[in-house]
Amino acid sequence: MATSEQILALITAYYNNDDERVKTLALQIAAHEAKIGHKILAQSIKDVVMKGNANSSQERLKPIDNSLIICKSTSNRKCDLIVSEKLDKQINNIILEFTQRAKLSRNGYNHRRKILLEGLPGTGKTLTASILATELKLPLMIVQTDKLISKYMGETGVKLRQVFDAVSQRTGVYFFDEFDSIGSERSSDNDVKEMHRVLNLFLQFIEQDTSESIILAATNSGYSLDQALFRRFDDVLRFELPTEEEIKKLFKLKLNKFMNKAVIPQDVIQLAYGLCHADITKACENAIKQAILNDNKHVSIEVLEEMILERRAVYVSKENK
Repeated sequence: MATSEQILALITAYYNNDDERVKTLALQIAAHEAKIGHKILAQSIKDVVMKGNANSSQERLKPIDNSLIICKSTSNRKCDLIVSEKLDKQINNIILEFTQRAKLSRNGYNHRRKILLEGLPGTGKTLTASILATELKLPLMIVQTDKLISKYMGETGVKLRQVFDAVSQRTGVYFFDEFDSIGSERSSDNDVKEMHRVLNLFLQFIEQDTSESIILAATNSGYSLDQALFRRFDDVLRFELPTEEEIKKLFKLKLNKFMNKAVIPQDVIQLAYGLCHADITKACENAIKQAILNDNKHVSIEVLEEMILERRAVYVSKENK
């Protein structure tokens, strides 16, 4: 059952008319009960909180929707993603566990829903968030991490609490992009006390969260993240640059009916090797546009090579600066 401190704090918040504090404490108690196996009681507490929020949730969520969280419609499907076999299996498991979450709950287990996405830019992290939202028939809620950070003491923590309130109030796929800004190593030399506190708050909120929402945090480098974060996530999805075989599949997927040949020449595959998924996709799109503008039914290999070289040139110019 709830601890004496939690009960005392709950009563105090009630008589102080602090509705937000009452709700937070109630959800903390629900999380505690769920941890010790009292699943029915935990769910009953959450249902009472949700019912109490029904009349005023829209008013409270309005500033969050307008500033901290953007709700996006999605149409990407699983077939749009070209990744390794291991990563593909991990994503399938997330989808399966969500759709079968009631079965897992009856046997005392929670579905896999707190996920860290790690990998270079353009390798499919944002696309995966969109795909999960589509496949699970949930809204994609983009958390604007840059707007969470405030120069005013304590304000970032308040905003973070608002986000997790939304996570519990509306089931969805919540995507924290560029998570490095709040998840960096707490012992780093350039760390400040406020960010140290914010990271501690995030760790607290994500551990206490017992909603059914999917929480995704994306980072370009897992090495910079605080090690305590990894224990809070149910799974880590590592995205890498496409292999030669994945590049072939990507060309086939993106060029589709505009492919002139059944097989893309090996020298074109080699030319694209080292580029990320997003760059190869952009090269294909640009080649298709050239074909359309020139009234061609298919993309020529020469134009495709030219567009790949254009994408490679972007990185060459950056290195020369």
